[in-house]
Amino acid sequence: GMFVLGLPYAILHGGYLGLFLIIFAAVVCCYTGKILIACLYEENEDGEIVRVRDSYVDIANACCAPRFPTLGGRIVNVAQIIELVMTCILYVVVSGNLMYNSFPNLPVSQKSWSIIATAVLLPCAFLKNLKAVSKFSLLCTLAHFVINILVIAYCLSRARDWAWDKVKFYIDVKKFPISIGIIVFSYTSQIFLPSLEGNMQNPKEFHCMMNWTHIAACILKGLFALVAYLTWADETKEVITDNLPSTIRAVVNIFLVAKALLSYPLPFFAAVEVLERSLFQDGNRAFFPNCYGGDGRLKSWGLTLRCALVVFTLLMAIYVPHFALLMGLTGSLTGAGLCFLLPSLFHLKLLWRKLLWHHVFFDVAIFVIGGICSVSGFIHSLEGLIEAF
Repeated sequence: GMFVLGLPYAILHGGYLGLFLIIFAAVVCCYTGKILIACLYEENEDGEIVRVRDSYVDIANACCAPRFPTLGGRIVNVAQIIELVMTCILYVVVSGNLMYNSFPNLPVSQKSWSIIATAVLLPCAFLKNLKAVSKFSLLCTLAHFVINILVIAYCLSRARDWAWDKVKFYIDVKKFPISIGIIVFSYTSQIFLPSLEGNMQNPKEFHCMMNWTHIAACILKGLFALVAYLTWADETKEVITDNLPSTIRAVVNIFLVAKALLSYPLPFFAAVEVLERSLFQDGNRAFFPNCYGGDGRLKSWGLTLRCALVVFTLLMAIYVPHFALLMGLTGSLTGAGLCFLLPSLFHLKLLWRKLLWHHVFFDVAIFVIGGICSVSGFIHSLEGLIEAF
């Protein structure tokens, strides 16, 4: 995805440990994805394993029942909304950053480019279903394919000058925790997994799918990060395309901006769905009246709220225009929570009696390590943002 562009920056501050972390995060996220799906199932009276829950929220509510039957779901919803909205903000930030660096001679600031990008994104407020979003996702894939080929081709053309001596077994104690957040954020997919597994023609192949997709992601991300870092070494920037020569950078950045704008609708639509479901459509427990009329059409004030969400992502992008720090902060805050902490905690809570000792050990270890990385990354990302201002 788009956030692979920040991985060489993680290698800059972590060396070989950064590469190890890319592999480690893939292994852990693959495992926690599997145990999260295991929490959807229970054994019935006939000894058959049946699906009794449908979403991450259902799992969270089951863990907090009977004393706090809705608390877990609300926590997960808040984490999901933060992650999805922050993803939208990052797309606006990277669009402004890329356009500004592609055309530095134009009298247009990075903030102005972000405003132009948001104007293009305003029609997202009218999205009604995932059908339109899926078309944007297809175009994203094509754009990303072109981007990867161009960046890797340029790096390979400079293979003779690769700085192998710059990759060392050291870490920048102050900035490496930010790199942890960046790497974790590049793997976050847990919030989509229950829906994905539920829509598979053969859910029994879920584990196989998780293994192969994470192996492929790990190899591609590791190679991309290493090759890009070897090419620019200590000059590696937050968004790796900023290191490219001006002629190539302009072409690649235009594709990247197109990809960012085409990627925006999916997290935006998902965030809107979570907000509408939790605040407007939760039966008698809804905080506000339904934003849809009896004919299924979106009410005017519901459309206004959607437009306000788009404008909010713009304001955040304007006032906090730091791609790597924002990605590190989000990865440390919600990414680690949704990918590491909550799945292992839910697994222990719901399936405690059926777990073998090594499963318990893995769950506890992931929870402890994930908690340390989350707190450390959050603090250092926050410090970085404070210093930037």
